[in-house]
Amino acid sequence: MMKHPLLDQLQQLKLHGMHKALTDQMAMTQIQSMDFEERLGLMVDREVTERENRRLQTLLRKAKFHQQTAAIEDLDRLAPRGLDQRLMNQLGSMTWCRERLNLIITGPTGIGKSWISCALGNKACREGLSTRYFRLSRLFQQLQLAQADGTWSKLLKELARTDLLIIDDWGLTPISDEGRRDLLEVLDDRFNIKSTLITSQLPVDHWHEYIGDSTLADAILDRLVHNSYRIQLEGESMRKQHSALPQRDCVKETEK
Repeated sequence: MMKHPLLDQLQQLKLHGMHKALTDQMAMTQIQSMDFEERLGLMVDREVTERENRRLQTLLRKAKFHQQTAAIEDLDRLAPRGLDQRLMNQLGSMTWCRERLNLIITGPTGIGKSWISCALGNKACREGLSTRYFRLSRLFQQLQLAQADGTWSKLLKELARTDLLIIDDWGLTPISDEGRRDLLEVLDDRFNIKSTLITSQLPVDHWHEYIGDSTLADAILDRLVHNSYRIQLEGESMRKQHSALPQRDCVKETEK
């Protein structure tokens, strides 16, 4: 069968979805029974789907999630860790992100803070919202490198445009004077414009002391805390509960 000239034109126009749809149609024996509008509609639908899938893959790749397969639909809602089901349903709709509000998730290690943050980030990408994931230590490293290589302004603009910025492991990394100023720059650019999600083992009441400098701490927390939802998780480590190894007493018995 000769190659239809439209196929080359569709490729040149980068209408890859329509190209695939036309190729499939040409292989269908019942194609002659379909009218023009029906065939065109199928081609356009395929193009839209292809573009949405490519955009989603681009958003997920740029997000750089720590938990790449985390999805809010897979959330273990029965685990005893203090999850408010109504609040989780509300957060899962991503309305808070469109309303430019923040989210703070606190709780002990292994309770699922990072997983939930990545699951919400994944949902944001599926909703067409740009997302970036950083551990706080990595964010500081990126900011320092940007200052050194002259891309500081570019990085700040990129972070300011990101719909959802996820900062994981807040409170584990000591903050230097430069780090405090950098953090304020990032959060000030995003205040009331974009959403930020923070996970931390530290209770929010300890954040002021953690940041250190009283004036900068006030400014940073003012931009994070007062327009945020909060989730306080509690309970036993999920890693321990899901471990494939049998739980054994780690204390060796003394010989009698």
